[in-house]
Amino acid sequence: MTPRLFDLSGKVAVVTGGNGGIGLGMARGFAACGATVVIVGRNADKSAAAVKTIESDGGNAVAFEADVTDTAAVAALAKRIQSECGGADILVNNAGINIRKPPDVISLDEWKQVIDTNLTSAFVCSQAFHPAMKDKGGGKIINIGSMLSIFGTSFAPAYAASKGGIVQFTRSCAVAWAPDNIQVNAILPGWIDTELTQRARIDVAGLHDRVLARTPAARWGVPDDFAGIAAFLGSSASDFVTGTAIPVDGGYSIAG
Repeated sequence: MTPRLFDLSGKVAVVTGGNGGIGLGMARGFAACGATVVIVGRNADKSAAAVKTIESDGGNAVAFEADVTDTAAVAALAKRIQSECGGADILVNNAGINIRKPPDVISLDEWKQVIDTNLTSAFVCSQAFHPAMKDKGGGKIINIGSMLSIFGTSFAPAYAASKGGIVQFTRSCAVAWAPDNIQVNAILPGWIDTELTQRARIDVAGLHDRVLARTPAARWGVPDDFAGIAAFLGSSASDFVTGTAIPVDGGYSIAG
């Protein structure tokens, strides 16, 4: 095994929701291996700050605004990336939200908002970027699931449904696009210290202590823990890996 397996020089990595948290951790991993990173988000200031962070690390990045739940906006995004960057070699479907309400309380509009942002956006983006990847002779798609792709919980039915769907969508795309030399995999983050989970620790009593008690690594994850898995799944090192759902959780999912 040589470092060239993880060399992403000349590659373009598109990361939706890449301006913070897990998305930014992955973006920094791609950039460290030589890729040009396209940060996609709706918060221009936050995306600009993410670009500066990557550039301060010595990497290359640009930021484009787009609503990944809007089919027309995503089509325009794919066309722009093709024109200005030469097309995407790697796509990370990371954009996501959560509305913490039990199933008897959450409204239909809230349900649709979570499903559209977390799951439908992955479909819309994957479909939009597939033709360019096929024309290039291959590519990598990485979908972000969750521990709730595996487990249920009382306070996040829409989120859990969306993340369970991400795994099955990943498997379907992996089978459909294998002839195009496109590998499609999912990452299932455990409890990671991000804005989303910081809010969860306020909303859900005792969550912090329960997570630490169950996690063999005895800590919460951090966004930088995703740099390595990004480099692996985005590079030629994973050319015979497709349709997988890989936990990055400090052992949370296997603890008794």
